[in-house]
Amino acid sequence: MRGTSIVGVLVVIWLIIGAIAAGQRGYYGNDETNCAEAGTILVTIVAGPLNYIGANPKVDCKLPEPSK
Repeated sequence: MRGTSIVGVLVVIWLIIGAIAAGQRGYYGNDETNCAEAGTILVTIVAGPLNYIGANPKVDCKLPEPSK
């Protein structure tokens, strides 16, 4: 039981560090959020501390156009 709680705490700390990195990069300040920006925020948060050793994840997504 104790090992799973330690892992849970480490995962939460990892994600908090990623959220801080996304904030430092200014990803939260844009009012217009599209698929690529939302994806970039998400992968930056998941990358966590890796952002501080050179990781700079970016997402490029193209949504299909609606048919006429």
